[in-house]
Amino acid sequence: MRALVAGEIGEPNDVLRLESRPVPTAEAGQALIRVKSTPIHASDLHVLRGRYGFSPEFPTVGGNMECVGRIAALGPDTPDTPDTEGLKIDERVVAVAVPAIPGPPVAGTWQEYLVADTCRLLPVPDRLSDSSACQLAVNPLTALLLVTRELDVQPGEWLLQTAAGSTVGRLVIQLARHLGIRTINVVRRRDAVEEIKTLGGDEVICTEDEDVLQRVTEIAGPAGVHKAIDCVAGHVGAQVSQALAPGGESVVYGALSTHRQTDPAALTIPLLARSLIYETKVVRGFWLNRWFGTASPTDVLRALSEVRSLVVDEVLSIPQGRPFPLERFTEAIAFAETPAHGAKPLFVFEDGRDEDEG
Repeated sequence: MRALVAGEIGEPNDVLRLESRPVPTAEAGQALIRVKSTPIHASDLHVLRGRYGFSPEFPTVGGNMECVGRIAALGPDTPDTPDTEGLKIDERVVAVAVPAIPGPPVAGTWQEYLVADTCRLLPVPDRLSDSSACQLAVNPLTALLLVTRELDVQPGEWLLQTAAGSTVGRLVIQLARHLGIRTINVVRRRDAVEEIKTLGGDEVICTEDEDVLQRVTEIAGPAGVHKAIDCVAGHVGAQVSQALAPGGESVVYGALSTHRQTDPAALTIPLLARSLIYETKVVRGFWLNRWFGTASPTDVLRALSEVRSLVVDEVLSIPQGRPFPLERFTEAIAFAETPAHGAKPLFVFEDGRDEDEG
């Protein structure tokens, strides 16, 4: 089989090579998946650069998140029956390849076949495109967990979020509309404001020419907001914490302002100690990998099933990805690194096209 392998830590296009490898064998409780489509996430590239929360042993197959494919074989003592949650030969499934922290490493998704534990497989209906299915397990799940599990935002409450134009940010807006939650959305560019409002964002703050604290006060009142999610960190993340009401919570799930930074001062969130102490605010982190390491397999599949239903019912809309065959990996990675590229690059196998594209 073909696999995209990194020999060492470094810039992805410098260290990745297309190799021929033996097809792996499924052990007990595992399935061999014939991969159809798998995304290129920013975190995949950070892993290769040695800038993520874990580092695999090199050489390693790239792709550490999610994919969609069909079951090619089941390991010994793994039932091939319809009553095992649909896990049978040729069943179309999403494979969750997010490494659980703590937990054993998981095979990379940038290869034609991979082995996955059956407890990490979610059957998906044929009416859900490969493009949507291969993106179920990271961004939509992150949005769902942040809003409903981590912060338990209630209908009518304000939710403040940064990076509202990101994939997760857009999904948060859609989910909030569905749940009756009001959103205050922070963006960097003025030309993104109308787009976020059209998507359903209730209020939009543009840091290009507006002050976050002042605008939050105007929108939510002088007390501020009680719930916030931040994907920027740095100065903007500090403003989010200042905009919290006494007892408010902010969950930090990304640090876009620190990407490619080497200056230690740029890797921080300068919080005001007096505000945290005297107003008992909470600022904490969320990392999907660690959630996979602490949640039970039952809880993981329950949350993924909920996401699947939201996408199938068109409550959440996952933008169509842009397909690339594995051989064009340098072009695909360059596309992934392009600011505001608008579509998630996907490695696709077999005929090199998503089934929805004709």
